[in-house]
Amino acid sequence: MRHLIIISSILLITGIAFAQDGVNYDESKVPVFTLPDPLALNDGTKVTTVKQWENQRRAELLETFSAQMYGRTPSDKIKVSYETLSEDPQFLNGKATAKQVKFIFTNGTKKHEAILLLVLPNWPKGKVPVFVSYNYKGNHSTIDDPSILMPATFTMPEVPKYWRWVADDKNRGCQSNRWCYDKIIDRGYGIATMSYQDIYPDTNLSDTEEHAVTSLFPGYKPGPIAPDQWRALGAWAWGSSRIVDFLESQKRVDMKKIIVMGHSRHGKAALWAGAQDKRFKIVISNDSGCGGAALSKRVFGENVERITTAIPHWFCPTFSQYANNEASLPFDQHELIALIAPRKAYIASAVEDRWADPKGEFLAGYYAGPVYELYGLKGLGTNVHPPIHQPIMNDVGYHIREGIHDVTDYDWMRFMDFADKHFGKTK
Repeated sequence: MRHLIIISSILLITGIAFAQDGVNYDESKVPVFTLPDPLALNDGTKVTTVKQWENQRRAELLETFSAQMYGRTPSDKIKVSYETLSEDPQFLNGKATAKQVKFIFTNGTKKHEAILLLVLPNWPKGKVPVFVSYNYKGNHSTIDDPSILMPATFTMPEVPKYWRWVADDKNRGCQSNRWCYDKIIDRGYGIATMSYQDIYPDTNLSDTEEHAVTSLFPGYKPGPIAPDQWRALGAWAWGSSRIVDFLESQKRVDMKKIIVMGHSRHGKAALWAGAQDKRFKIVISNDSGCGGAALSKRVFGENVERITTAIPHWFCPTFSQYANNEASLPFDQHELIALIAPRKAYIASAVEDRWADPKGEFLAGYYAGPVYELYGLKGLGTNVHPPIHQPIMNDVGYHIREGIHDVTDYDWMRFMDFADKHFGKTK
């Protein structure tokens, strides 16, 4: 009964957060807007060389997104140690090796734990490319296998009871439809996944940050927060980079072929992680919508007012000033995608996922194109939204598939096609 009450509460909260009254789904009502030029410095000077972009404009945009949207990622280093909990060389009927590793973050007086599931193909024998991607309900939710451990955070007694229901055997494999391990392994790719809740619990409760990795950093204290303080999305992006730190110690991982992929809110975090950390050679956003790949100035589907009201703990407080005021935004998401250049970026949408504004996601990729062209690379190359299941695969890629807000086998196949194109086929 307690679980039913909790689940009912979650459904109620979700219903409130995603209530669609007053949300625009009419293209004729999209306001006329002007996007900022990603190749213009803050003083108006035109960027004409890669050196200018790398040394000046890129830093300006990172500062803008840090100060006004995602919050500032601390430069302080948090000590992390690793404990191998299990290693199974016969995973997936012998096709892969699964390693489960506990991450122990500490500032000397307090610690925070997370569990990584790393699955690598047993063939080919050499170094392999790896997808880094969070899961929603724990590593055990990605595959129905009793050997996969529960999330570290949610079994700790001090964690809010609201989230403890996640750590339940009933959830084993409950999201396996989003994780086609066999197909990923068969293509020669590895995958490193972790519950995003292990890094920052996805709630707006008053004591949430006490149970998040952010509480380990110097200057943290409960109570009012600074206008540019990083919160959940910033922490999740930071956590993705800490997974890469660990991968650097794994001999079978090809560090020149690391891919970050995120779905929905994880897609927002993946883009921010990819903008900051150049070790991600391909950055993939799946249905990331507002605050992710979609242009905010279109005010289509989820908008700044809705997202900052319903889920304020994702962004720094400053971002809320643009609620019902998108026209005044001095930046937009095409510039976030541009920060990935010259590395590769891929954006995926679903035709029924109007909340995430597929057209706005596509156009953000298109308007990032001039920065790729500065490097002599090719962006999407067209501002005409492609038909369903006809992907564009240049240095910026895009597809829209049939269906709803989800991650499907079709998405994964296209992600690997894109990686094959730029990395070369592993098999």
